Parts: sequence; C-alpha cells; structure tokens
Amino acid sequence: MKSLMIAIALVGAASATSAFAQTSAPVTQQPAAAATQVASDNTQAAAQAGQWVPPYGQPIVGKTRAQVYQELVQAEKDGQLAYLNSTLYSH
Repeated sequence: MKSLMIAIALVGAASATSAFAQTSAPVTQQPAAAATQVASDNTQAAAQAGQWVPPYGQPIVGKTRAQVYQELVQAEKDGQLAYLNSTLYSH
C-alpha cells in the first residue's frame, strides 16, 4: 500500500515539474494586424536572444544610479516626495 502511494506521488511530482519547463525554441506567431507587423523585426531578434520585449517593440533601457539620484533630488525640490509621504505613507 505504501509503495503504491509513493509511486503515485512520484508520478504526480514528475508530471507537475515538467509543466514549468522552459522551451528552448521561441514560439513564432503570425502578426494579426499591420501595427504589430511593424515591430516584428525587433521582437523576433530580442525573442531569440531571450529578452523580454514590451508590446511596442522597443527594449527598455535601465537607468543609472546618477539618473535615479537626480530624479530623487528633483522630487524633493518640487514637493512631490512630501506629497507622496503625506498621502500614501501616512498610516
């Protein structure tokens, strides 16, 4: 009885883990509209490289630490940070 339960548990675990496996070949789909066809060149190249591409087809460039710091200083100067602190984080 115990061996049957162990066998069922192993089969269940094996089938559940294969559901989360990543495929090695990218799935190609035909664009449905002309608007998506414009960005298809960039999307296919990035999909082959394994990167996420936003719907509009342009990759998002990360910010540097200096850019983030400048945004923080600007938010402090124009009162945006104080407003967020008083409204969102007042609990």
